[in-house]
Amino acid sequence: MLSSLALRRLAATTLLLGTILPASAQHAAPKRQFSLPPSADLAYSIRARQSGLSLNGEAKLTWRNSAGKFSIATETRSALVGKIVEANSEGSVDAFGLAPATFIEKRWRKEATTTTFDRATKTITFVPAATSYPLLGGEQDRNSAIWQLIAVARANPTAFKANSDWDFFVAGARDAEPWLFKVSGEEKMATALGEQRAVHITRAPPPDSKGQQLDIWLAPGLEWYPVKLRFSDADGDFIEQSLEKIGKVAG
Repeated sequence: MLSSLALRRLAATTLLLGTILPASAQHAAPKRQFSLPPSADLAYSIRARQSGLSLNGEAKLTWRNSAGKFSIATETRSALVGKIVEANSEGSVDAFGLAPATFIEKRWRKEATTTTFDRATKTITFVPAATSYPLLGGEQDRNSAIWQLIAVARANPTAFKANSDWDFFVAGARDAEPWLFKVSGEEKMATALGEQRAVHITRAPPPDSKGQQLDIWLAPGLEWYPVKLRFSDADGDFIEQSLEKIGKVAG
């Protein structure tokens, strides 16, 4: 049994930690059933608005899932300005699903950032930002969050019904926060691969946040790959991707 002095010290330490760590750092990490989709190369056409410019172009997404490892590489490009966004995520697969190790992102006119999930020290760190968060298991980065959502949907298709919520703790370029995905419902969509039944899922930032809104349309008939994605910023900038081609990859 702890002495009264030890109890006071424990209480003081707990209070100190609660003061230092942001509320979003004190997160839960739910375990859910998941089923990772097959490796694939996905090609998208894009339309975008960036810094007042209307752009068209293409996006390539490389998803690899093999031997307990995963990697996601995305590149969005316009003929007018070149690369708009380039992001790479890689890591392993554990009991939670995707377990990112690193996330590197380079946005147009901005320096590259690196987010590291250090499983030895159980911390999430950011370069160049000095913030850190505890690593409890189940955390995602901006790239892997979408594919973790896909994996959960594939394993729980009947649960992805209108108004259902799915929460994840997601690390970005400089910090981390809870993301809440809400299923809007099913829609029929005309795509380059024919008409598809798609599950529309939205991630909206909190009302007092300037974070990015994300709309995803997942196609159960195409391994739950995203047939459309739209990334919308508070300043009116957006990138919208529409699936054009799926290249299947062995392994």
